[in-house]
Amino acid sequence: MPSSFILGKRFILAFLRSSTVACFFGVSFQSHQTTDARSFLHLSVGADDEPTTVPKSTPHSGRHFLPSHPAFGPSWRRRLFRRRRFMEGWYYRLTLPVEKVSFAIIISIEDPGNTRSDLRLACIQVIGPEDTYLVQADKDDTKFWALKDVQGLGCTFSYKSDAIALDKIGKATTVMSRDDWEKSVKSGFQIMPTTFIGRLEGYDGTENGALEGQAKSMTCEFDFEVEPVCGWGNSKSTAGWLSHFSVFEPHWQVTMADGNATGRFVWQNKTYEFRDAKFYAEKNWGAGLASKWYWTQCNSFEGYEQLSVTAGGGTRGIPFGGKESLGMVCVHYNRQFFEAVPWTGTMSWNVTTWGSWVMQGKATYGDRPFEVLVSYQVDPLKTPGLVFRAPLPGEGMVYFCRDTFEANVTLTVWELEWGGKKIGYVRKQGSPLVDHAFSQQGGAEVGGGPWWSTWTATSELSKPVLALLRIPVWMKSRGRKLLPSGRNQKVNGQHHRQTGS
Repeated sequence: MPSSFILGKRFILAFLRSSTVACFFGVSFQSHQTTDARSFLHLSVGADDEPTTVPKSTPHSGRHFLPSHPAFGPSWRRRLFRRRRFMEGWYYRLTLPVEKVSFAIIISIEDPGNTRSDLRLACIQVIGPEDTYLVQADKDDTKFWALKDVQGLGCTFSYKSDAIALDKIGKATTVMSRDDWEKSVKSGFQIMPTTFIGRLEGYDGTENGALEGQAKSMTCEFDFEVEPVCGWGNSKSTAGWLSHFSVFEPHWQVTMADGNATGRFVWQNKTYEFRDAKFYAEKNWGAGLASKWYWTQCNSFEGYEQLSVTAGGGTRGIPFGGKESLGMVCVHYNRQFFEAVPWTGTMSWNVTTWGSWVMQGKATYGDRPFEVLVSYQVDPLKTPGLVFRAPLPGEGMVYFCRDTFEANVTLTVWELEWGGKKIGYVRKQGSPLVDHAFSQQGGAEVGGGPWWSTWTATSELSKPVLALLRIPVWMKSRGRKLLPSGRNQKVNGQHHRQTGS
């Protein structure tokens, strides 16, 4: 079959399944959020957000597939739209500053309901202190459920023998009350927007095998509540409004850049109790992860009440068989958002095979110019990192990335001002907005490959895609020009500097 036909069909399916078209025709495809065109264009405004409290919910918080769980019943949509490879994954990080340890909860579902696939899998991985690692998985994906419009997901691997009668709590059940969950679930997890409970009977993830009997047994429990502080900017899509179409994959959404968690985590028979510990959440979906990527994250800086930085980049496929390497570095500081992405300015990186991640961004498209530099460093000999699994398009869940929570992080953010046509934007005089903020609990990762040498690159988008992603910024600036002259004076002044007049 010609590749142009396949790509054309893929784009048409993405278009038909988009929320805009669904709303227009009065139908709802459950694999996408229900939102109109103006909503998701507005969600993606660039680095010119007002310095107000950052909303806490984000687009893409719900699922992007129709679960095969019995509660959702049979569906022709699942049969029609899920013949190709699909995975969706959720990542949650909990940082305990007193104990100087971190936990990561990584959940994934692969090819749900696709009876033609041998890669169907419901899986949870938990990374703990000193690179210890638990994994529990089940090839019966009907045990996994997820909600459509909000974060809500869970999986019951096994029930207690004395559980409440299965006609009340059983195979057709999704969300349970805490009391019912505690009484009936022997092994599994349930995650809601701010509530996380889990009781796992898994296996040592550092050994080969993720299914029953394939490695040494391990257990863990978690029970905590999260108070959101920052979602992602002004409730926007991390990858821009085009992420509402399935043409560009894989997709990535940070759902909580900063939060505070209170509860307990039981790991290797040791109980960690915490209050207002730092919390972070994100997710991916598509045919699989990028072919090569890096990722860094930190929201536990010394001496700062609210400061969070997320940076990442990778190589992804684009229509007509091409590839592109993109990256971003974004900061939430005192609930203000600073976004250095290809459609607001420039972003570059220098990432070694292991041990050093240096990212720099400059955002000049919009009315809030800034520059950011962030560095993550570890000693490769003392901190070799943990190799763990990730879903690949053709192979399923395999060892494919390396991670650490012990990187030394330094972050600086400068405000910029217009210096004239000859020199462009320059750093404002005086101290930086964020001056060498430091942490010893940075999360850093490399994945895919090959990683034979240092990866140095600048994020670039094709001009047509760049123009599309800048539509929301253009719409916002045009809207401001229509304001009364008194309210528009500051905006016009900034526009005057940007045009160099």
